[in-house]
Amino acid sequence: MIVTKKALSRRTFLRGVGTAVALPLLDAMIPSMTALAQTPAAPQRLRRLGYVYMPMGCDRSRWTPPGGDRLEELSHSLAPLERVKQHVTVISNLELRNAYPGTHATSNSSFLSAARARLTESADYYLGTTADQVAARQIGRDTQLPSLELSMDLMSLAGQCDNGYACVYQNNLSWSSPTTPLPSEAHPRIVFERLFGDGATTAERRAALRSRASLLDSVMEEFTQLNNQLGPADRARVAQYLDTIREVERRIQRAEANARGNPLPDLERPVGVPASYADHAQLMFDLQVLAFQGDVTRVITFQLARETSNRTYPEIGVPDPHHPLSHHGNDPAKVEKIARINRFHVSLFAEYLAKLRATPEGNGTLLDHSLLLYGSGMGNPNVHDHDNLPILVAGGAAGRMRGGRHIRFAQATPLANVHLTLLDKVGVRLDSFGDSRGRMDELFEPLPM
Repeated sequence: MIVTKKALSRRTFLRGVGTAVALPLLDAMIPSMTALAQTPAAPQRLRRLGYVYMPMGCDRSRWTPPGGDRLEELSHSLAPLERVKQHVTVISNLELRNAYPGTHATSNSSFLSAARARLTESADYYLGTTADQVAARQIGRDTQLPSLELSMDLMSLAGQCDNGYACVYQNNLSWSSPTTPLPSEAHPRIVFERLFGDGATTAERRAALRSRASLLDSVMEEFTQLNNQLGPADRARVAQYLDTIREVERRIQRAEANARGNPLPDLERPVGVPASYADHAQLMFDLQVLAFQGDVTRVITFQLARETSNRTYPEIGVPDPHHPLSHHGNDPAKVEKIARINRFHVSLFAEYLAKLRATPEGNGTLLDHSLLLYGSGMGNPNVHDHDNLPILVAGGAAGRMRGGRHIRFAQATPLANVHLTLLDKVGVRLDSFGDSRGRMDELFEPLPM
């Protein structure tokens, strides 16, 4: 193999005081005139998996797209996906058999495990290793963080939460083993410091923040030196990435300043969390874009809210708590509000997809090199069923996934089939996962002309 110039390592960092900022993929990291740069296997290293959980099911009548196999017309709840629908596949008639007898706790716990949760209110809980952690063991071995677990809810309850099930089942999407749930983080500052800072405790992080006006200020000297080694396209790419980091940091600092200026006590929300749900969610999604762009991690899970959440959404005209609304008793007004919440959550996901698509990487974009699963472990929340789940798959899988479609199974099909397929496409080969009955090759086959 002939190498005509030395390439930068993919693991190159800009280092400052208490800071190590990973860089996005640059042309300078790919040796020119090498077999490595030309091999079809190269995109494998760029593939990511993301999982976004929507709690408490949906109104199916407003969720299911009309029409045939092509996603030409979107439903009411999915309408925000219009600008990215060519990257999205909707899948109908998926089920979670192991989530029965039908609870909020098992909706959450089975979503990524396809496993049956042990009925217990104590610490002898038992579930299964989740799909994200199966992936992290393989595609996360070479990254700073094997996986990243995020949520929107800051309060983690303990004890019994739902019909005899321990709260751990609905607090945690990710389990690294049947007995090891992985807690999620909802505070943007803590996530930011996990990605770009090295303070081990809250006190250390705050001391580090006081010692410098900005995280990036401490790495600018090294950035200047690196810039001299890069071509114009790489310089622009690094500048855009660092500008995005600085903008996220600015928004976090603004939220902290607003919280400090509030004379009312805030016992549930630590300083630095935006007051608006949409602002908070967008910030958490932006942190995910940065984590993927810098190759800090290749596996992310994100809970948009926990099951049984009583969060209200006044910004979209829903002042009612979400959980009581989900037990709507077929009241048309309540069902319409559930659909409004569904649409709101989907709109945030659509914006995330658009940002991934707008971020260049290698021979494509971050969205081209990602696979993302969005959905819920509950179908109709009024009856707590786990049939006909609301599920979307988005991304490009390095050009191998074809979007713009609606796959409707004639018979109920395990959600585990989707997990098995996505794992397979990122190079994690398993004979089965959970209660899977096979792979979904149709996800990666183009529609006939």
